[in-house]
Order: sequence, then structure tokens, then C-alpha cells
Amino acid sequence: MSTLDQPTGQPATPPVPPMPTNYAPSQYAPQPFDQYGQQPTSGYLQPMACRRLRAPYGRPLGPIGKVRSTWAVIGLSIITFGIYSLYYYYATHEEMKQHSGEGFGGVVGLLFGIFTGGLVNAFALPNEIGNLYARQGRPRPVSATTGLWAILGAIIVIGPLVWLIKTNGALNAYWRGVGAR
Repeated sequence: MSTLDQPTGQPATPPVPPMPTNYAPSQYAPQPFDQYGQQPTSGYLQPMACRRLRAPYGRPLGPIGKVRSTWAVIGLSIITFGIYSLYYYYATHEEMKQHSGEGFGGVVGLLFGIFTGGLVNAFALPNEIGNLYARQGRPRPVSATTGLWAILGAIIVIGPLVWLIKTNGALNAYWRGVGAR
């Protein structure tokens, strides 16, 4: 049937081919998530191994981290001659990795702390904390530039303290915001 044979007022539309039964949506197409932050399996034939395990739209997947007193971190780091600060790097990076599914993780955070003297962690830790906030659509209270307090402020000694107060305070506020006590 040609377009000349069509009655007036009705557009000529080509027939739509049927959807194949083995159709899996593109990995780049937005996928809906259920109330637990997981993609539903009904209607999607994409295997679970292909799906990323991360916190979509700010929903946490893993356990909530521990709230740590900033002054306890400072005191224990001084008493243990910096060994507690290495544990702090490990624990905070690991908690964030388990909570969101993204980030360095504890071992890499610890290795950066050991081999760079905390230089990389001065920028990486506040950046990952800022990413936790950003995943929830909240403004970042700290970012990688917060690390400048630890580096440039070390000349007057107060800079690393300001860095720790800002960074640990933002992390504690995040943990409390998602239900930590």
C-alpha cells in the first residue's frame, strides 16, 4: 500500500517489528532499582555478574562505618608515634569501600599511608568522603583540595590539625546522617 492509497488524515507508519525474546537492555541505559538499591531481575535478562555493585542515587549498600572522635585520633596518633594514623587510613578507606562499593579500600589506603608518608591520603581521603556526599546529591563538605591544609599548612603546624578536624568531622557527619550512633 503506497502513501497515495492512504485515506486522508491518517499518517502512513511502517509496521514495528516484534521485540526479540532474548533482548537484554543496553548496559548504558538507565536501569531502575528496587528499595534495597539492587536492580530487579524480573524483566531483565542481564546476568548478575555484569551488574556493578555500587550505591545508586545515594543508597548505601554496605555497613555503616564507625564514628571516631577527632581528638582521640590525634591523641592516639601522638601516643603511638603515628602508627594509629596508619590504622585510621586503613579503617576509614575500608569502611567507605564496603559502604559504597567504590574507592581505594583499606589495603591501598594503608599502602599509600606507608609509602608516601600520608601525602596521597591527605588528598584521597577527603576526596572519597566528598564522593560519599555527592552520591546522595548533597554538597561536598570536603574535597581533594582539602589536602592542601595538610601539605601547605604543615609549615605552621596547625594545618594538619585543621585537615583532620575538617576531614574526620565530615566523615563522622556522614556516618551519623546514614544512621550511625
